[in-house]
Amino acid sequence: MLPLFGDERRREINLGGSSSVTTSQAAILNQARARRIERETVRKRHESAVTIQAWWRGITDARRVRQELREQFTGDITGLTGLRCLVLIGQDTDFLDRWTAEVLSQGSLFGLAHGRDREHWLVLMRQVFFLLLRSISDCTRSERAVSCLQVLCTLLNPASAIEALGFSGNQLTVSITEYAVRHDLYQYLARLIQTIGPEAKNAPTLPFFVELIYRPLNTLERLSEAFMRCFQSLAIHILTIPLLPNRIPISSLTALSAKLPLSSLSVLSTSIADLASTIPLQSHVHLIANLYTFTSPRYAILPPSSLKTYLQLMTASLSILPVHALDPPSALDAAPAMSWADDDDSESEQPQVAVVTSFAPTPRLPPLDTRTQKRLQILPSPSHLNALLKAVQHDRGALPDLVSWLVNLCTVWPTRKDKILSTLLLYGGGGLVREIYRDYVRNSPLGKDENMSSLMDPSLASAWPPLLLLTELYTQSLLTMGDDEFFSNSRTSLTLDELVVFSRALFNIAFALYWRDDQTKIQEGGVPGLNLRWVGVRDKIMKCLQAIYARGSRKPFMPENHWHVNSQIDMNSFIDAAVFEEQQLDESSAPRALTKRQLSHFSPRLGVLNNIPFAIQFETCVLIFRCFVENDKWNRNRDIRGRIDVSIRRGHIAQDGYDRLAEADLRAPIAITFIDQFGEPEAGIDGGGVFKEFFTSLCKEVFDTDRGLWLENKRNEIYPNPHLYATEPHNLNWYRFIGRILGKALYKGILVEVAFAGFFLAKWLDKQSFLDDLASLDPDLYQGLIFLKNYTGDVEDLALNFTVAIEEFGIAKAVDLIPDGSNVPVTRENRLQYIYLTSHYRLSKQIKLQSEAFFEGLSDMIDPKWLRMFNQQELQILLGGVNAPVDVQDLRAHTQYGGLYDNDEPTIQTFWKVLEDFDQEQRRLFLRFVTSCSRPPLLGFKQLNPLFAIRDAGSDEHRLPTSSTCVNLLKLPRYTSEKKLHDKLLQAISSGAGFDLS
Repeated sequence: MLPLFGDERRREINLGGSSSVTTSQAAILNQARARRIERETVRKRHESAVTIQAWWRGITDARRVRQELREQFTGDITGLTGLRCLVLIGQDTDFLDRWTAEVLSQGSLFGLAHGRDREHWLVLMRQVFFLLLRSISDCTRSERAVSCLQVLCTLLNPASAIEALGFSGNQLTVSITEYAVRHDLYQYLARLIQTIGPEAKNAPTLPFFVELIYRPLNTLERLSEAFMRCFQSLAIHILTIPLLPNRIPISSLTALSAKLPLSSLSVLSTSIADLASTIPLQSHVHLIANLYTFTSPRYAILPPSSLKTYLQLMTASLSILPVHALDPPSALDAAPAMSWADDDDSESEQPQVAVVTSFAPTPRLPPLDTRTQKRLQILPSPSHLNALLKAVQHDRGALPDLVSWLVNLCTVWPTRKDKILSTLLLYGGGGLVREIYRDYVRNSPLGKDENMSSLMDPSLASAWPPLLLLTELYTQSLLTMGDDEFFSNSRTSLTLDELVVFSRALFNIAFALYWRDDQTKIQEGGVPGLNLRWVGVRDKIMKCLQAIYARGSRKPFMPENHWHVNSQIDMNSFIDAAVFEEQQLDESSAPRALTKRQLSHFSPRLGVLNNIPFAIQFETCVLIFRCFVENDKWNRNRDIRGRIDVSIRRGHIAQDGYDRLAEADLRAPIAITFIDQFGEPEAGIDGGGVFKEFFTSLCKEVFDTDRGLWLENKRNEIYPNPHLYATEPHNLNWYRFIGRILGKALYKGILVEVAFAGFFLAKWLDKQSFLDDLASLDPDLYQGLIFLKNYTGDVEDLALNFTVAIEEFGIAKAVDLIPDGSNVPVTRENRLQYIYLTSHYRLSKQIKLQSEAFFEGLSDMIDPKWLRMFNQQELQILLGGVNAPVDVQDLRAHTQYGGLYDNDEPTIQTFWKVLEDFDQEQRRLFLRFVTSCSRPPLLGFKQLNPLFAIRDAGSDEHRLPTSSTCVNLLKLPRYTSEKKLHDKLLQAISSGAGFDLS
């Protein structure tokens, strides 16, 4: 080889001896380095030259060989030599087109597939298959692509091979099919199909693409390993194509639907987890839409095993999707999704706040095409759900898989949850609740006392979906279930015996999830196989438990101590720890108005008290409440505040109280001075008693229904006036003031002789109202809604729509319950929604502003989480005392005496004997006479503030006994006979005579 750059190997030798110039050591080193670099450069140039020469020789040889191959191919296009040349030439469109045209015109595709050339033909044809497939990637709509696809379809068609070769041709087709599937046939097809938009569904190549999709599944032997791989590849690449049904011509779509072997879907049962993890997140939505489209027409004829696999595959995809992934973007961006059973008023101007477990960005999928959205809308529709339920009836083994699918669908698509649950409750006459309980939940290990430590064990994953769906269904059913139906053991509900067992299991689970000291796992961990965190599980169970407990509170049916955990925890240490945790929260930077979920994260004990307070006995909760109040007083005493002096005119108690105390700090000490009719201050110093008298008089005025702020139901329970004028700013300020005054009473332990309606008390506790609450407010409307719920005819014949009639200032008008409700008829499918929304409007929405104003004032005095320790009935007792017999012995044990009296004085002895002889009604009258409240304190008369006292009122036996309710004082003359004392006392308490202020 001649050197290109001269003779680099010749060394330069100096024959002239040593240089006359003295060279420094540094210069010598630099020269040596320069020569080394020069030699390295020359070497690289030489190697590059060699490489270039070799490449050029290769190009030249390749051109020569390719030309020889072309010449040989031209001489034997359809022969084995031509086939070999075609494979060696590779991706050459012209030669592939010539070969395709020749074999199609001669019909010689299988001409070499017999005899000794059979194996050679098979090896070569596998290569040609993918050469043809790749050659059409840039021309998916051209005629030449059609020719190539015709050859490919023929190669995968057993009928064509058998026609040319006999039955032995089938094995050749199977071999080519297995090779094609193994080398990503479906991945190629998915890319090719997606290059053709849905608007170009008449492209001539599409029918051939469709045939290539189903040919392998029809060729391979069912249940074989190759068939399973083929079905997996189909699911991963083809069924995840967006708008697949919209891309295919109708005739081809019909063929594809008929040819897909969905009856063998069960082969995927062992690989569902792998499929779910392999498919990209955004593709799961399209898998759900496409799988539904092709499978739903066959629900009735699918084998049970395939129906189970279908549901499992759909469930696996749903469990991966983020919440709201199936919602239209417009609905998702407009506002947080609300259920029609959520206690919320869409007209409120308050900002919407959502509780989140993490501030990490929520995965957002690409916007869905409207056609995909329309297809997905059918999933929660009554017709689709009824078809699935009917299919499952033929084989009950698929019901657990359907249950898992339903739980995940409700979780991922919360805006459709109520629609789904309502359909399930109406299906088959409403017996699904009992069926799920008796078949899957009754014998479940979840909630059993012996399994509480393993609650989150993955081995129990299959037990969670039935329990959670039953919980959701039962909670939903209670919203529109009257007490008559609840206690009647109807087939649409659980029997009371079953409810006792079920509620205890739920209670055990809820308590275990709240009582964990490590709440991080509850907040961040999830149920295996479900798109649901443990905190979500806890919330669902809690909602159901509270609804069941509310029924039992009104009409007890649970065994004694059913809800209590006294045997599991030490109550004394629990109280101390709860008070300590409350104090820690109060001193921390945490906001005062914590949600129940936030509270359970900060403090397990306060989480129990605020979410499942019925786990703790009422008396214990009252003690904790009083401890919270005392702690708050102590904390405020450290911040020294002066006493508030207030003057109140006797004839204007309510107005003066409002004017002077509406903005005052009512937690500070308040000294009341009454001004008489002459404008002079009344004598006396307020040590607490005068304020109590003021408060008692104020309550009589502000809760008087004649003032227009309150109305009374048939049980003599009051609730805010729903009339529009009650929502005017001035009246809302009055509600706020009344709330503050009532909070002061709770703070000081003053009992109030007023009864509130249960649905109004529920607002204090942030609880829902139920249909049965409507019976006390509007019995006629309640009966009408019960009639509608049980109506067996065509509901649309009743001509109802989603409006409610109200009257304002003598003018009747209709209010929409939903947007455009006047044009939405009530049907069998949506009547439960109508019943709930109607009762919710009357019980909650009409008094929303009034209730919020009242509760805002109450919260100024009493932390809302303190009140959440009680139910409505207990809160009423906390306000007004317990409706229990008056215990005279307890009253006597906590009585103080003044003047000439002591416990052994004869008149006092006679007095207690007379009081013992009174019946309970007379004892209540006496109690009201001396304390202004007819009910005794919950924890006994030791809690009366101040203690009951009796003082000598002189020897005039013609005088009646008098009282000072402001200080719980009885002024009793010294009567000499038992009869006279009896008659005078009875006369005084019956007439209310003799009141004065001492």
